[in-house]
Amino acid sequence: MENPSGKVNNMEIISISMDKNTLKQLNRTQEKLGFKSRSKLVRAGIDSLMNEYSALESLRGRNDAVFTVIYQHRRKDGFGNIMSRFEDIITTEIHQHSNGNCLRILIVSGDAERIIELFRTIKSSKEINSVSCNIL
Repeated sequence: MENPSGKVNNMEIISISMDKNTLKQLNRTQEKLGFKSRSKLVRAGIDSLMNEYSALESLRGRNDAVFTVIYQHRRKDGFGNIMSRFEDIITTEIHQHSNGNCLRILIVSGDAERIIELFRTIKSSKEINSVSCNIL
């Protein structure tokens, strides 16, 4: 947290590893978005993920949600396996190819626990470039 003087309080220093391409992308993003440091950018990304997950964790009962998933086309088999495991809640799928990537939009309807499980499964897959979930 920053205090009014701009100094950071109660921050733990951690280290992370990333490949050179990801670091270059991180630096470009920091510059384009105007973050004063990589740490602030990484914290904003972590906050975003935690807020998204917190909203999912608070779900109860039957819900509807929209997942937007992007992954490299050559890695489609792994995502197909994920979709098979969750076909009980996937009601609609839109699939688009662009520049070697696949975009899948999934509309899901089901128990909150299954929707959360789908999010966790997609988010933890090494084959997935990005995933977002919006609760309807």
